[in-house]
Amino acid sequence: MRRSCIVLLAALVGYISFGQEMPVDYSFGDKYNDRYKYSNLSTISDDGTGGYILVRSYFTGMILKPKGYFIEHYNKELQLINEYNYKLKGPEFVEGYVRNGQLYLLFLDYDYINETYDYMVHRSPITDFNFTQEKLISVKSKPVRNPLERNYYNRNFNSGFTTTALFDDDKSAFIISTHFKKGKINQHRIHVFNASLQKLVEHDFSAEVEDKNYAFENIAFSKDLKNAYIIGKAYFKKKRFTALERKFQYELIKVNSAGAKTQTFDKEGKYSEGLKPVFRDGKLICVGFYADRKDNRYNGLGYFEVDPGNLNIRTQKYNPFSDQFMFDKFGKDNAERVKNLVFKDVSFTSDGSVLFNAEEYFVTNSVQANSSGGRLRVERFHHNDIVSAKIDASGNMIWARNINKAEVTQGDGSYASYSSYTKNGKTYFFISTSSENPQLLNNERLIFKQGLSRNRNVFVIQLDESGKISYEKIIDDQEARLPLMVSKPLVNSKEDEMLFYAKRGTKKQLVNVALK
Repeated sequence: MRRSCIVLLAALVGYISFGQEMPVDYSFGDKYNDRYKYSNLSTISDDGTGGYILVRSYFTGMILKPKGYFIEHYNKELQLINEYNYKLKGPEFVEGYVRNGQLYLLFLDYDYINETYDYMVHRSPITDFNFTQEKLISVKSKPVRNPLERNYYNRNFNSGFTTTALFDDDKSAFIISTHFKKGKINQHRIHVFNASLQKLVEHDFSAEVEDKNYAFENIAFSKDLKNAYIIGKAYFKKKRFTALERKFQYELIKVNSAGAKTQTFDKEGKYSEGLKPVFRDGKLICVGFYADRKDNRYNGLGYFEVDPGNLNIRTQKYNPFSDQFMFDKFGKDNAERVKNLVFKDVSFTSDGSVLFNAEEYFVTNSVQANSSGGRLRVERFHHNDIVSAKIDASGNMIWARNINKAEVTQGDGSYASYSSYTKNGKTYFFISTSSENPQLLNNERLIFKQGLSRNRNVFVIQLDESGKISYEKIIDDQEARLPLMVSKPLVNSKEDEMLFYAKRGTKKQLVNVALK
């Protein structure tokens, strides 16, 4: 785990509950020795029989370089039953999942002999690891820098190859977008696969990219997987923009075997931001944020119910942030801009209300001196405030809350950020911090200051049905001697459980958290 610093600030208004017992149970698996001190958790999956499969990329050498993938198999009692070292260098990991007793690992590889970018699936039974390889897509291109780069705010569409792969939450299907342009060649294709790697659709999207470049961000599938609904950020190709012009718009693209349809959401004075499509009882809903001017600030929450067939907008609602929300966030009304919000989770209550949360996320760069007297470019990833909101079944905002925190990391972000779970209309946020004793200021702000310990406490912050906040430390750092990767849990909604991986150096264990 790279060093990171965190100051968690939960802005509380009205009723605040301290010392309240959260409906949370937890259990620890055994601690195990691990041969690879430096690694990143790539994916974690249910094995289909109550156990778990974890895949980590690991690094070795005087100058750390990726050397392969270490696979761990645990049973339902959190006991390690098998390990496998898949020595593989070169391909870029995209995603992994388990289906029907098989582990699927999707990679993007470059073939220097044929000069092609290849999407490859490496597949193996989980009972006896023996990987085979299958090529899904191949695109002719010279090598480019970061073809899979995903920047939420300033996408790079230079000549060459760019690509995006998006999975739905259940890993039941996924799309691969491939875009290649050079000179007069401008080819963009959308490929749709199910989890068994059957190609469901291949659509030529080239006509649409004559005037705009598309950065695909979120996806939903119809229940029969025949229709893919993609949210894309469409950047206009005008050579020049005035200061008041907006350079992009969000679009919903429906793709199936018959072709593609597109819907836009913007109108004068209302510009959509960060939309996410979700299905609920046959309804297609897009929720997100909006701006009331052509800049990078957010002014409220947007809600759109869309006809899944023709993409006509049935319901359109704009809910501005309240003065109370702005006070939650900044300590004074409308003093600052709300910006850089990235979606995390969406869920529904029994009455059809939408609960969703997002995180303030951005990247900064700086130059600092290294040990040899040279200059080193440093990239830092900021995981700041959490925004949580509840919208009723008609699209009207019931409440929006802001949980102020500031986290920055230069490396693995698994230990930073947060995870959330919703049950019985309540949302629970799991955050890891070395803070011990929160401070309450002016009966309104709860501050978690960074402690000196290397160990981490796990706190739960609860938002109830009315948006009232309470918190509790559920796991003490004396119990959890290994820090939890709070941003990468395996969620088991059937059992109301979340599985976390804990690791430091050469020690590792699993931690199971259950909502009662």
